[in-house]
Amino acid sequence: MLLMNNLIYKFSFAILVSALITLPTPISADGLNNNATGKHQQKPDKLEIFQQTVNAPPKPLQQVNIKAPVRIAVIYPSADISDFWIRNYTAMTKRLSALKLPFEVDEYTSKQIEHSLQTQHTQTVLNAKKPYDFVIFGPSELALQADNIQKLAASDVFKTFIWAFHTPNPNWKHQPDGWFDFSSSMGAEVLCDYVVKRLGEDVNFAVNRGIPGITDTQRSQGFIDCVEEKGGWLSMYEHFGQYQKLGGADGVRLFLDNFPEVKMIHNANTAMTIGAVDALRAANKLAEIFVTGWGGTAKEIEKIKLGELDATPMRISDDLGVATAESIKYYIDNRESQVPLIYLGRIIAVHSEMSHSELNTLTGKAFRYSGIK
Repeated sequence: MLLMNNLIYKFSFAILVSALITLPTPISADGLNNNATGKHQQKPDKLEIFQQTVNAPPKPLQQVNIKAPVRIAVIYPSADISDFWIRNYTAMTKRLSALKLPFEVDEYTSKQIEHSLQTQHTQTVLNAKKPYDFVIFGPSELALQADNIQKLAASDVFKTFIWAFHTPNPNWKHQPDGWFDFSSSMGAEVLCDYVVKRLGEDVNFAVNRGIPGITDTQRSQGFIDCVEEKGGWLSMYEHFGQYQKLGGADGVRLFLDNFPEVKMIHNANTAMTIGAVDALRAANKLAEIFVTGWGGTAKEIEKIKLGELDATPMRISDDLGVATAESIKYYIDNRESQVPLIYLGRIIAVHSEMSHSELNTLTGKAFRYSGIK
């Protein structure tokens, strides 16, 4: 009966996701085939060329007369356990400083689940007495924040950049000027290939999912579909932990009690990963359950080194903040046509089979501005 209830629960979730999300027209990472907006139509190699700028040392602006500091507002759910958002912010501001660009930033923070607070922040930014030049919005969830994004994008006073998503919706009347993200679909596939190779076929697994929406669909359902197709794996239980540490712990306790045949748990973000690891340690089950995370944050790398986390798709984290800073520079330098509509940072699988030296080299590259903490 419990298994049947679980299947009904998963089926109901699928209906909910379908109701929440209007699937966008497929759009390539370089912004081609985008009929919804004329912004930044470009050659196929634009992203590749821009990535070279992101990888390279900073080149300060030359002969540009900036009368006042560039005003930037950042609305993002940085109050959660994941360091993803803070690292983006740190990498962006340090790169801006390295580019010799005078700027001032106002942060409007929230937790991942505080959707209404982001609406309040949006109104504050729109009503600011001293207008901003750039607004960077990291949505708590894309579908839930669609109205706020369009309100910001409608402004002719500032440019709007979106963090952590890369799926423009052609049905939106007002489109953001840029999207900066790591491909969750790519991360799911990279992780899938590694775990199937390492664990083999016919593995019973569970998943700590996040919040219904595009991000969870790509990170969780993308991973589920991949391991089921490539390895014949079976998803025994899916828990919706709201991207919270407690949610990750709850998911582990539920599958331990009801599905003892589960041998692997996949987590859709760092907070749930830490919660899952803590719960498995408390149950003395860490050695028996293979654990994967998401993002390759400093906390996750630490857990890999401690032998408590087995694998995670690692973002070359600072790419996103550096790309945002470079985009601001390009706009100020009247070179916005060279900025890709959609920027996707690099992502690779890191795991417990790597040496500490290998992990340190990768983290040094990933956190080149935000630092290894």
